[in-house]
Amino acid sequence: MTSITLPGLVDPHDLAEDRQFSMNLARGLNVLRAFTVADPVLGNREIAERTGLPKPTVSRLTYTLTLLGYLTRDPALQKYRLGSGVLSLSHPVLAGAQVRQVARPFMEQLARATGCSVNLGMRDRADVVYLDAVRADKANYHWPDIGSTRPLLASAMGRALIQSLPKPEQTAILNYLKVHDREMYDKHRAAWEADQKLFAAHGFCHSRGDWRKDVHAIAAPIRLPAREQPVAMNCTLIGYSLPKDKLSREVAPLLLEAVRQIELAYGVRATN
Repeated sequence: MTSITLPGLVDPHDLAEDRQFSMNLARGLNVLRAFTVADPVLGNREIAERTGLPKPTVSRLTYTLTLLGYLTRDPALQKYRLGSGVLSLSHPVLAGAQVRQVARPFMEQLARATGCSVNLGMRDRADVVYLDAVRADKANYHWPDIGSTRPLLASAMGRALIQSLPKPEQTAILNYLKVHDREMYDKHRAAWEADQKLFAAHGFCHSRGDWRKDVHAIAAPIRLPAREQPVAMNCTLIGYSLPKDKLSREVAPLLLEAVRQIELAYGVRATN
């Protein structure tokens, strides 16, 4: 377990002796997280394989979650999919994220000026989860839906989110990634190290097809009041139609200015 506890980085098994920690709740939430866009329908055996939970435990959890409306059961397949109860949980999060309302006009202006798709996101465990998106690059078929995710270390936005944190918290996230997805960490370690230097010098991160070969992006964190969860904004373009250095030379100054305007709208003072 890391020395600093950040949301999403806790391994439930490390808290087995913590009397304040509800293991049953943690297991139920892990069942819900087993469902993905690629695997929207799962049976108890498949859920058990993905979560590492015993099948009898999974059976009790899926039965309970179905009765509560968080899962629906397909009688023909004898499998489950996420229910409307999960969807209803996300609305208060999105509606309560003031940064979406503040950032939206600046995102639209930035998309018009650059031809990029502009996105807003925050960290969820080892991923970036998208809060909002403005699509301008029609050639980009990887345009994210709100609530969709990208790997944290493989994306410019994810690396910008890490860079925005104090060093101890950066270390906690990187240690978590090393343990839980060493292959991903090793694959993108060089890009992370390059972006550390780039961010220190220029204030943004740059993905040259790290997540998808044809998707290039730059991203910068947005400084918000301490009560707000850290967010970042990116600009993405399809690489095959991308003039050399367009993102870093032409788009980056506009991205950083949009970030500055959002911070000013929040009353966050500029730093030298």
